[in-house]
Amino acid sequence: MVDLARVQKELHECNRDVQVSGINVTLKGDSLTHLIGTIPGPIGTPYEGGTFKIDITLTVNVAHEEIRIDFVSLFNLLSGLYAWGGYGKDGYPFEPPKMRFATKVWHPNISSQSGAICLDILKDQWSPALTLKTALLSIQALLSAPEPDDPQDAVVAQQYLKDHQTFVGTARYWTETFAKTCAAEEKIQKLVEMGFPEAQVRSTLEATCWDENLALEKLLSS
Repeated sequence: MVDLARVQKELHECNRDVQVSGINVTLKGDSLTHLIGTIPGPIGTPYEGGTFKIDITLTVNVAHEEIRIDFVSLFNLLSGLYAWGGYGKDGYPFEPPKMRFATKVWHPNISSQSGAICLDILKDQWSPALTLKTALLSIQALLSAPEPDDPQDAVVAQQYLKDHQTFVGTARYWTETFAKTCAAEEKIQKLVEMGFPEAQVRSTLEATCWDENLALEKLLSS
């Protein structure tokens, strides 16, 4: 079963240093079993400057079936088990949290369709000593160091291995489009205000992987 006290403690500790780490976890709705994590894109990667949301679900196993429960149901279940005199070792932190990207991302180990993540600590290498924050830090590290030989998305992995420059450009474009939409529109607007047609601005930014300075050079030379 889910250890609610631990989840609450983790939320407090994680959000306490959000200004330093950039990582935070919040409730999605009023349930402690459904959360949203946020991680910043690592510096020096195509994901730099992006903010990525991770959908987190904590589940319990009852009669060997996995279910999602709300706060009231979980409270009742906890009360019943307390009266019975013990807790089972099912659910978080004995089971890994289920995490997937809610923000679209172009990465060999993350499904470009569903956001599913291929990461060992979210599967058989999970330990109760780990926390939601360490899991999110591991996902952030995965953005910095893809493992294309053990992919979640085979198409992205093949591009990473065979045409790395195109992979970098595509990953950066997805970051601009989905992880910092406002920033992309600001770049477009800035160049349009300089007198360039919007369609030309968009195509030039896409061709330069959203490098504003390089796009301006190309626009001026065209």
